[in-house]
Amino acid sequence: MVTASNGSRRRPSSKRLPEVSVLRVGHRVGRDPRLTTHLALSARAFGAARMLLHPPDPDLTARVAAVVDRWGGTFEVLPATEWRSTVKGFDGVVVHLTMYGLPLERVLPRLAGARRILLVVGGAKVPPDLYRLARYNVAVGHQPHSEVAALAVALARLLGVPGPRAISGARQRVVPRARGKKVVGGRERG
Repeated sequence: MVTASNGSRRRPSSKRLPEVSVLRVGHRVGRDPRLTTHLALSARAFGAARMLLHPPDPDLTARVAAVVDRWGGTFEVLPATEWRSTVKGFDGVVVHLTMYGLPLERVLPRLAGARRILLVVGGAKVPPDLYRLARYNVAVGHQPHSEVAALAVALARLLGVPGPRAISGARQRVVPRARGKKVVGGRERG
């Protein structure tokens, strides 16, 4: 049972969630590894199936794979050598996250029946064609903000906020505590 905000109990929705992939366009190899790594980790933590990376970055891909190896799950980073063909060939709904788009709340009802969604997150210079090729240009806010924040909010609204759960294949997991840090299979700090 899930408790609603007013304290009443409601059954969890049996609605089928879409498979969500993330496409990072305009990653600058050697200049953006921290930001793009944060995008990948947020995508993984919030339930995306994979991240497609343009241009490819084998070092970043390996670092994220090491996280998945320790913390579990099936998330992967795949190369996208040509972002246009990735967007055009995607079998689902393409949603470009941009602060210039329509409000997320207006677009969410249109995404309700989608089986597959590609969330596109641009880099420093977003190619103008992306605005035309995406089915929806969507904003989580119309103020400057981080791509990581936009992705996390969009995934939370599409898939729900992830809570503590067991992830298959995990060698490490966090044990929630009021004080200190406890990681089973890893280091413990008080």
